[in-house]
Amino acid sequence: MDDPVKLRDTFPTNMGIRMKIYRLQKIGSINGLALCEEPTPQPGPGEVLINIKATSLNFRDLSIISGQSPFPLEEGRVQLSDAAGIVEAVGTGVTRFAVGDRVVNNFMPGWHSGSFREFTPQYGTQLDGWMAEYRAVDQNELVAIPDSISFEDAATLPCAAVTGWNAVAGVGPQHSVLTQGSGGVSLFALQFAKARGAKVIATTSSAEKAQRLLALGADHVINYAENPNWGEQAKALTDGRGVDRVVEVGGPGTFAQSLKAVALSGQVSMVGVLAQGEMPSYLEMFLTFARFQTIVTGNRQDLQDVIAAVAQNRIRPVIDSRFSFDDGKAAFEHFGKRNLFGKVVITNER
Repeated sequence: MDDPVKLRDTFPTNMGIRMKIYRLQKIGSINGLALCEEPTPQPGPGEVLINIKATSLNFRDLSIISGQSPFPLEEGRVQLSDAAGIVEAVGTGVTRFAVGDRVVNNFMPGWHSGSFREFTPQYGTQLDGWMAEYRAVDQNELVAIPDSISFEDAATLPCAAVTGWNAVAGVGPQHSVLTQGSGGVSLFALQFAKARGAKVIATTSSAEKAQRLLALGADHVINYAENPNWGEQAKALTDGRGVDRVVEVGGPGTFAQSLKAVALSGQVSMVGVLAQGEMPSYLEMFLTFARFQTIVTGNRQDLQDVIAAVAQNRIRPVIDSRFSFDDGKAAFEHFGKRNLFGKVVITNER
């Protein structure tokens, strides 16, 4: 006979309870984001129900809301791709988690290991995301988090941290890395590169942010507002050799300077397209003899590796600001101003 305690732990205790949830009812602006009430979902076979404790914002979230995402969009979808919480209930056949486990979600649904091979429906575009009080999800889309990592910190990891991790993959004490700005990916890349012993040159546009980057571990900081030719300055800081790795988040608006900064046969990790401008010519790119590697976030195994590295090295994700769940639209408005140092987090306080 089944243990009655185990049976009681398996089934949800929140049946009939309604939850708060944000849906993007109209694509085009933050005003299309609506706070609604819906029945709390129940986990199906192989699923777990997550009591969501924190979520975080990424640049992709702004592009979805504004309708500028390169991926197919659907109105009515729940937004946000990164969340952390507690397993509230489990469906039949669940073996990876139990009630009470602390978890964070995998950013790319279905991509658990190996190389990136196909585009599948993503959170916020063709799948409901995590901007809710609860969510039922397949057990294979989650990773456990240790008690040493808070829910707020964990919620910053699935997209930005994994991207930063892969952007500096393979660097070590013999390498130099250039990071751009003070967004989530760049700060994680800085922290991971320093944990691996690399020299880091960071760029920013203000003296105040420069001091914070130095405090975070940057060896040198270049103010690109004062020195538009910051690529050559970065190269000079490496005795004219150039940096081994550029974490390129600007795209067209910064690529020319990245080419000036990168060492012969170095690598430019292509992460984002935040800055407008004209791309260099094919010949200019060719003559660097660099590797141009697009970074498509990462898989579930990468997230597990990131969590282990964060715990082992006692890395604290940099959080720019925190908003309550009811102030979710204000979080988007703040994020949209783009004057950030780190991640914007939404906490679900109940």
